[in-house]
Amino acid sequence: MSPELGRFALALACVFALAQAILPVLGARRRDRRLMALAPGLALGQLIALVASFLCLVNAAVTNDFSVANILENSSVTKPLLYKITGVWGNHEGSILLWALILGICGAAVAAFGRNLPSALRARVIGVLGGVAAGFELFCLTTSDPFDRVWPAPLDGQGMNPLLQDPGLAFHPPILYTGYVGFAVPFAFAIAALMEGRVDAAWGRWVRPWAVAAWCFLTCGIALGSWWSYYVLGWGGYWFWDPVENASLIPWLSGTALMHSAIVVEKREALKIWTVLLAIGTFSFSLSGTFLVRSGILNSVHAFAQDPARGIFILALLGLVIGGSLALFAWRAPSLTSGGLFAPVSREGSLVLNNILLCSICAVVLTGTMYPPFMSLLFGKTISVGKPFFDAATIPLAIPLFTFMGFGPMLPWKRAQLWPVLRRLWVAALATLAAFAVTVIGLSGVLPILCATMAVWIIGSSLTDIAGRLALFRVSFSQSIQRAKSLPRSAFGAALAHIGVGVSVLGLAVMSQAQHKIVEVHVGQKEELAGYEWTLTDVRTVPGPNYMAMVATIEIHHNGHLVTVMHPSKRSFNAQNQTTTEVSIHTNGLADLYGVIGDKHGPDSNPTYVLRLHYNPLAPWMWFGALIMAMGGALSLSDRRMRVGAPRRAPAPDVVAAE
Repeated sequence: MSPELGRFALALACVFALAQAILPVLGARRRDRRLMALAPGLALGQLIALVASFLCLVNAAVTNDFSVANILENSSVTKPLLYKITGVWGNHEGSILLWALILGICGAAVAAFGRNLPSALRARVIGVLGGVAAGFELFCLTTSDPFDRVWPAPLDGQGMNPLLQDPGLAFHPPILYTGYVGFAVPFAFAIAALMEGRVDAAWGRWVRPWAVAAWCFLTCGIALGSWWSYYVLGWGGYWFWDPVENASLIPWLSGTALMHSAIVVEKREALKIWTVLLAIGTFSFSLSGTFLVRSGILNSVHAFAQDPARGIFILALLGLVIGGSLALFAWRAPSLTSGGLFAPVSREGSLVLNNILLCSICAVVLTGTMYPPFMSLLFGKTISVGKPFFDAATIPLAIPLFTFMGFGPMLPWKRAQLWPVLRRLWVAALATLAAFAVTVIGLSGVLPILCATMAVWIIGSSLTDIAGRLALFRVSFSQSIQRAKSLPRSAFGAALAHIGVGVSVLGLAVMSQAQHKIVEVHVGQKEELAGYEWTLTDVRTVPGPNYMAMVATIEIHHNGHLVTVMHPSKRSFNAQNQTTTEVSIHTNGLADLYGVIGDKHGPDSNPTYVLRLHYNPLAPWMWFGALIMAMGGALSLSDRRMRVGAPRRAPAPDVVAAE
């Protein structure tokens, strides 16, 4: 599997993608069944070619083919096999090829699972996905070729950035990219709907599973990246409103709004134009985030592209995809018929408010993230927008969002009375008041108290909603079980996702009360933190596969009892002349004990070592909550109603075969 074969397969995939972008769409326009029938085969052919190309690059990495510039710059003989494989996407060229591969998987998935779609709609959706894929594949072939050769080939490579040699970050990009690229499918449905001028309940039913699936992957990808930052970078935090993290949060927020808006289209055939715009906007944010991170505009470990030609190509691709889709929206959106009417106090009304607040938070994060680079670009001024701004601007919007999350799902469609719903939530309200009293005593700061209180409200109201649907404590337990069996899984999934939000928010709020200290100690010296006694008992040097590690042993006691023994380390990579920290974390599910070893000072006969010690209450809950959210989305996807039984469309004009 030579690199030349990989380049040929990539070029072949680009040919398939261009054909996929042109022929099925032309067939849909001409009502030509034969051209439309080409769409699934072209999508499958593109995927096969992309898989072959990607496997060629993996093979080059595994076999240490340093004649490939990409492998030379990002691998070495001593690099562990796992990171040789995952390092394929740990660089600019490989990451773009991975993006194209996932986009090819999305096109093939629509071809495989979209057999119940009208032939014209399926042809247009697959065609749009082919057009986007062709852009990325041309980008790979022209300015970011992962198969470029060097001659003569050296005996060893330069190695990978040590920060990327970690299991968490190794699997973070594919999961995050699947979320990013997954929103290309709702985007393609939106463009297809604009082409044919038709959005109805069936369209909403078809779009929603793809949006939920992409949202689940994006949630997991963001959580995994945040967790990696927490346990690898060694600063004790999980998120500091870093611009690179914000680049993934922005499409997550708009994607969350898209999921909820698609429900209104499906159930009430309302918010059609808004849902189409959200589908376009969410994928546009995904593309923009990729450009910002990969172009180097936002400095981070992810920034690989420094070549201006690459930036210009991506910018042109963004202009074509985003500008073209928005121009089509401006032209065709007025032709979409309006949906059913509804009262402000209704399920639809609560979802509209949900959309407004989510998009407002999204706008705040987007503004705070993009303002500094634009000020630097336009006026040469260096400014910083950090945590105080984001906290002060987003939390006042999040509080009403959390409030309406409590009773919004319990409101009937079209028209509702608020008081009966609030009366059903009296248990959740009492729990919220109790939580407020506890947090006032136990937490410091207005924002943490408000967030923790609202987290309990979200969890309590979601549990109350499910209890009400099952008639718990009002009928026999066996009857409640029967109700549970007949209740749609999507109802359980929605409640579980909301509970996940509450768990994450509670973790974030209580984590703000973390305690930490930085000390310089001798071996055998003790330190006190959060009621625990931390003792550095030993420091030794341990060789690794491609590094040397300074490993510490820290014993932690509480009330005279040994709680745990931690082994944080500091690794030195000679090939890259870099050092990294390996954090040691002990958790009981309610709090993390977190230790980091820093520099060594003084003579070898009596050295001192810098230690960073942290006590992080409820830290695990932030990631437990994200996992619960993703599980809720997956449970919703397992609901058969999300896959079959979409409302029938009115008959469209017959499609005739071309002569």
